[in-house]
Amino acid sequence: MRGTGRTTLEEVAAHAGVSTMTASRALSQPRLVSDATRAKVELAVAELGYVPNRAARALASAQSRVIVALVPSLSNVVFTAVLDGIQDALAAGDYQLLIGNTRYSDAEEEKLLRTYLQSNPDGILLSSLSHSPEVARMLAASRVPAVSMMDLADEADVDRMSVGFSQLDAGGALTRHLLGRGYRRIAFIGAQLDERTLRRADGYRQAMRAAGLADPRLEIMTPEPSTIALGAELMRQALETLPDCDAVFCCNDDLAHGAIYYCQRHAVRVPQDVAIAGFNDLPASAWMVPSLTTVDTPRYRIGYEAATLLLDVVGGRVPRATRVDLGFTLRERESA
Repeated sequence: MRGTGRTTLEEVAAHAGVSTMTASRALSQPRLVSDATRAKVELAVAELGYVPNRAARALASAQSRVIVALVPSLSNVVFTAVLDGIQDALAAGDYQLLIGNTRYSDAEEEKLLRTYLQSNPDGILLSSLSHSPEVARMLAASRVPAVSMMDLADEADVDRMSVGFSQLDAGGALTRHLLGRGYRRIAFIGAQLDERTLRRADGYRQAMRAAGLADPRLEIMTPEPSTIALGAELMRQALETLPDCDAVFCCNDDLAHGAIYYCQRHAVRVPQDVAIAGFNDLPASAWMVPSLTTVDTPRYRIGYEAATLLLDVVGGRVPRATRVDLGFTLRERESA
């Protein structure tokens, strides 16, 4: 072994009784060697404790076999489902996933991207369409293929790859559902105020304007992180400041759960006194009492299809589409 104490590929080859090139091929392209040769090399790897040097492999092949995924939260089940889909799509290939938590911060996204680009990733998965000028500059300068998840790029933007659904259309669809049920004073409760929330709010506004019922006083928005407790507090504000409110569109299910709990504690009947709807269809939403009307978003599929699209581009294959609309499903339940 060398001065670093790290077993080399040359030592693995000598231990297995094959050439260095054959040992390398057995590890990187096992289908190109015989079963007997592969078995000898694998045994040598196990006995010597060999760990492949990915940095050296990247220099030799011009590929790092690394995919970067930047998400705004690692505690939000919305994004853990997306990451599950990504990991399953990458499992078939010899790719490693680097995960960065941007914490809904442009500065953190810039820091993470600057760091991860030093690893020469083969591709990048992003959780939004909009970025700070510095992030946009780094992405353009790196020339690393990137796919945006969760929303859809404009159809005219043919150079942007995206996988998701229209947050704008989904927000409008849920609002029109409430209007169709006869509700007229529909409040919108929003938190975090990230790009996805703001697009849902735009869909709500468009539907309310089309119905001739738009009123800015019906919007209760805060940049605070979204929690069940915050949902209860915002519901309190809605009931106190909007006594004629007959429905509430919560920008996500966390807030909607808190809103329902608040109503239950204060003898406000849902939906008889006020209807409540959420967004994302979290696992508990179907089992609330009353069960929550919400929008079911295909989070796992978004991650899986986005990673699949990225791997096609990285592998030099022409993808079937670069703008993949997976749609959404309105779950009409007891709360609205």
